[in-house]
Amino acid sequence: MKKFIALFSILILSVVALYGLVFFYYFNNHSFPDKTNFLAQIASLPQATSTDNQVVQDAPSNQASIIFTGDIMLSRGVAQKIKAKHDLNYPFLAVGDYLKSADLVFGNLETALLPGREIGLGEMVFRADPKLAKVLYDFNFAVVSLANNHTMNFGKVGLGQTLQNLLGEGVDYAGAGLSALEAYNPVVIHRNGLAFAFLAYTDNDVIPASYFATATTTGVAYMDIPKMQQAIKTARERADFVIVSMHAGNEYKSYPNTRQTNFARAAIDAGADLVIGHHPHVVQTAEQYKGKYIFYSLGNFIFDQAATQTKEGLTLKVFFTKDGIAKIEPQAVYIKDFSQPTLLSGPTADKIIDRLKISLDQL
Repeated sequence: MKKFIALFSILILSVVALYGLVFFYYFNNHSFPDKTNFLAQIASLPQATSTDNQVVQDAPSNQASIIFTGDIMLSRGVAQKIKAKHDLNYPFLAVGDYLKSADLVFGNLETALLPGREIGLGEMVFRADPKLAKVLYDFNFAVVSLANNHTMNFGKVGLGQTLQNLLGEGVDYAGAGLSALEAYNPVVIHRNGLAFAFLAYTDNDVIPASYFATATTTGVAYMDIPKMQQAIKTARERADFVIVSMHAGNEYKSYPNTRQTNFARAAIDAGADLVIGHHPHVVQTAEQYKGKYIFYSLGNFIFDQAATQTKEGLTLKVFFTKDGIAKIEPQAVYIKDFSQPTLLSGPTADKIIDRLKISLDQL
């Protein structure tokens, strides 16, 4: 028995020694960056996108549709409605079928998604349940803009958690990141054989300088025309269509200001195919510029504001083919119960659509 135990012990020691030699060889023949270099390398990578958003169909049709929504705020009064209804889906229930009728949905998310305290009515910082990231995905949001004045309300940590929670559920983001490189980098999504690049920017007159993404710090992308021009050039090399989101303008005004028109037209001049605006909380006029469309503000999509015009918004269903934009269908919405958009039709809808002051019939 003693001899058996001795032989067994020698066998065990031999196995341990063999594994030790293997690990010694592996670690001496593979370089592992330190934390600083590792973070630098991650920051230099193109923005990560969910696997689902990169799927290319086996038999691409070269036709795709995207629904664009206005401002989405899931905090404050909206969060209270969700809590009262015991249903995270509540804000989206009346428009669910419509949102799922497109190949993907894009919106401006004005809420940090992370755990925390309840936000009271009247507060101007927005935070919501991180489980709402999955709700966005379930209702066909493939990408959201985070370039606005609220996604940094809970600081760099809050934004970092928001990025993580969105990507964890398969929702991509534009206009924010762990560094300026990521924030200004286009996110590219593929549908039906077509590639769409999304860029998003916020005006620097609606955010403090501490919100700006830098080479080494988390933040959002602001409206810098040279940076935008370079980003569009990069995007054009990677995508069939370039879409620019712009968070700017005077709140509750029906017409764009000079900062909006200058930036949007510069985006078209640089090669953008479509510009979608947010921030004024009401529908603003649109324009056709050099054959391309600029929608300066779609108003609110989900919000808890009380004024009538802040409850009346627009979505756009845009149809793309390999030859360009084939059709744009505006859809008027009305926010019920301070939280839930509903689809409008008839004269009531026409009244809201007419605020664009542009005809889309020629498409």
